[in-house]
Amino acid sequence: MSEIKTVGIVGSGTMGTGIAIVVARAGLKTIVLDSRQEALDNARKQAAAFLAKSVARGKLEAGQDEAIMAQWKGTTQAEDLAECDVVIEAVFEDLKVKHDLFSRLDKICPAHTIFASNTSTISITEIAGGSGRGDRVVGMHFCLPAQLMKLVEMSPGMTTSEDTFNKAWAFCEALGQKPVRTRDTPGFILNYFLIPWHNDVINMVDQGVAEPADIDVAVKTALGYPLGPLELLDMVGMDTQKLLSDAMHGLTHEPRAACPPLVKRMIGAGKLGRKTGAGFHVYESNKIFGA
Repeated sequence: MSEIKTVGIVGSGTMGTGIAIVVARAGLKTIVLDSRQEALDNARKQAAAFLAKSVARGKLEAGQDEAIMAQWKGTTQAEDLAECDVVIEAVFEDLKVKHDLFSRLDKICPAHTIFASNTSTISITEIAGGSGRGDRVVGMHFCLPAQLMKLVEMSPGMTTSEDTFNKAWAFCEALGQKPVRTRDTPGFILNYFLIPWHNDVINMVDQGVAEPADIDVAVKTALGYPLGPLELLDMVGMDTQKLLSDAMHGLTHEPRAACPPLVKRMIGAGKLGRKTGAGFHVYESNKIFGA
């Protein structure tokens, strides 16, 4: 990883913030790009709170949180990513959005810069096709919450060079993450199961089978999961769950991947999850998980 010194993260939502924490914590210069200054300020605040809690819990030494945040820079200007060796996008699950982003960055970033996508449903090959540098695009799907979960699904597209994939894999390991290789297929490993399963759980709530809290307790107690499915969905956000479901259903036509009506009603009511203070559960704070 010695050749990777500076990393760009595009998108400062829950996922982008978590990935940025992972990168900065590894000692790399981290540049977070978002079109909204308010989102950047919130991401920095949440990251600082998470790292401060890590110090309080003995996970980091005193002062390490400040040293990590010193590596962090937020910007609304794409041109600031010109010095990046790797750029990881964590934007909406929309192919056109990703194409527009990477096409723009292709004109800004140097030739050696690797473009990585945190997509969980869209083909890496299709994303690479609109990037201007298909051989230097790779899938790096971090698991939520990225700042706590170690797994990263690594997916090469049809045009991804072996050199790019190997460098991205080494970079992932140097971050302290655990990469696994997957084919370029919708949902990869985890979301192949999770999107339909989460939709099943949402429909179960809508049908009145059980309350969200009871479903979460059942899954955590009987299956040993650290988070219940509805707790995780509140972390993902209803808006994101809709995007994931629409993308997965559009690609696979799997009936269980179709977005449940309850998700759409919750979006309409502004109950997106932790980010709005209410989803399937109610939250007193919108801090990221672990802070």
